[in-house]
Amino acid sequence: MSQADQALVDTLLTTLGNAYAPYSNHPVAAVMECPDGQQFAGSNVEVAHYKGLCAEASAISAMITAGQRELAKVYVMGPGEHLCTPCGDCRQRIREFATPSTQIMVLSKQGEVLKTYTMDSLLPDAFGPEQLPGR
Repeated sequence: MSQADQALVDTLLTTLGNAYAPYSNHPVAAVMECPDGQQFAGSNVEVAHYKGLCAEASAISAMITAGQRELAKVYVMGPGEHLCTPCGDCRQRIREFATPSTQIMVLSKQGEVLKTYTMDSLLPDAFGPEQLPGR
């Protein structure tokens, strides 16, 4: 396993610390990196009716708001040393903007890359925009 770039780890740790997870006590941070190197961070935001926003969705929203539409790399960090992979909904969100070469990396809180996925390994046989009529 490899160690991620310290600046990226620092961004993930800061973002993890800013998560709002009073119900699950399970903060998550994500960084979406575009092909041009721009990075967009997001943390999970829980609300009382349990329909919160995942870290990956938060980061993708920031990316889209900035006018970006393609993911080169995705970084996800949970609160511990275990794998904290994207949920099913976020796998589909990532799929929308991923390419076959997009790397999805799950990091420990110490910045160690625990596992790296391709989109095909994270969400096999995924439904995507190219399967819709007119696309």
